[in-house]
Amino acid sequence: MISVRGLSKTFDRTIHAVRDLDLDVAEGEVVVIVGPSGSGKSTVLRCINLLEIPTEGTVVVDGADLTDPSTDIDKIRAEVGMVFQQFNLFPHLTVCQNITLAQRKVRGRSRQEAEEMAMAQLTRVGIPEKAEAYPRQLSGGQQQRVAIARSLAMEPKVMLFDEPTSALDPEMVKEVLDVMLELAAEGMTMVVVTHEMGFAKAAGDRLVFMDEGEIVETGMPDEVFSNPRHQRTRDFFDKILY
Repeated sequence: MISVRGLSKTFDRTIHAVRDLDLDVAEGEVVVIVGPSGSGKSTVLRCINLLEIPTEGTVVVDGADLTDPSTDIDKIRAEVGMVFQQFNLFPHLTVCQNITLAQRKVRGRSRQEAEEMAMAQLTRVGIPEKAEAYPRQLSGGQQQRVAIARSLAMEPKVMLFDEPTSALDPEMVKEVLDVMLELAAEGMTMVVVTHEMGFAKAAGDRLVFMDEGEIVETGMPDEVFSNPRHQRTRDFFDKILY
């Protein structure tokens, strides 16, 4: 579903956020990317849907080369949902309106079709009763679930999550992770940047550890957690798991 080859991203010609990175994600696979702050994790995600333009390399999503100038980027982005640290909801729109806007503008759905899809996805994430509420009336966890529902309403082929729980209070983290676990169980193709190691163990098919813009180690989560091959990986887990 996703094929990244030779990806490099440099900022201001001196800051090498990502260095010659290769990554494949199969259809239905959940790949979890972990690593210290500044290791390039989020930059990789943003390059996958061209929110950041790669300095070098290619990004192919569902057979379409996003780095080819002839590719219709907006068409590909419609197939790739992304959930950010911040919820990015329009404060002047209701929950339902937030979810229907892109459906109508990008997918060309009628108001009724878009609203039916919005309610279906709100039910999926467990808050259908919040359809007419405004973002300010919701908790952080509820707002993030609305953001997930908004992405799901576009019926994407891939979901990208960029530390979706980092802006939440601890007691709100579980409700968002539970939604993500359900998506993983349903077979959604997902690439998740997170510090939630419990999610990585429970839902990840593959764990990728990054440092200084490079993939240091990759493997099945249980194997990487229990027996990391590289000292840098061991040092990282020693700090966050014990």
